[in-house]
Amino acid sequence: MTSALHPSQFEVNEAWIAFQLNDTPISTETDGSFNSICLMDAASCYLLGTELVSTSQLEPSQKQARSMLAAAWAHKEQYPRTLFLPTGRFQGTLKAEAEGVGITVVFAPEHQLLVFIGEALEGYREHMQPARKT
Repeated sequence: MTSALHPSQFEVNEAWIAFQLNDTPISTETDGSFNSICLMDAASCYLLGTELVSTSQLEPSQKQARSMLAAAWAHKEQYPRTLFLPTGRFQGTLKAEAEGVGITVVFAPEHQLLVFIGEALEGYREHMQPARKT
């Protein structure tokens, strides 16, 4: 995508965006480490769903990709026309599952997606950072 993207360019449920919410893995004592993969509506910037994906995987499994799309579909009972994916990410199962239900997949540099996902990323960082001692 060469032109700048902005939420005002879209109607609700016209386009979704998939992205990784966390910078560092989410660690658990019993199940290992995970990344939180989210689907967001491009117009409203509403989070439609998330999946915790093991850090040993590059992207959601087929079952997880289907679950993400189904959870997002449930909000409006329709799929969007477009799913934006960060360039170089989610090129396998998530892309294939989206295309399988008729969604056009468009890859965009992550910096162009920040206008949509930036607030969610910042909120997550603020919430998950340990409190600083003063």
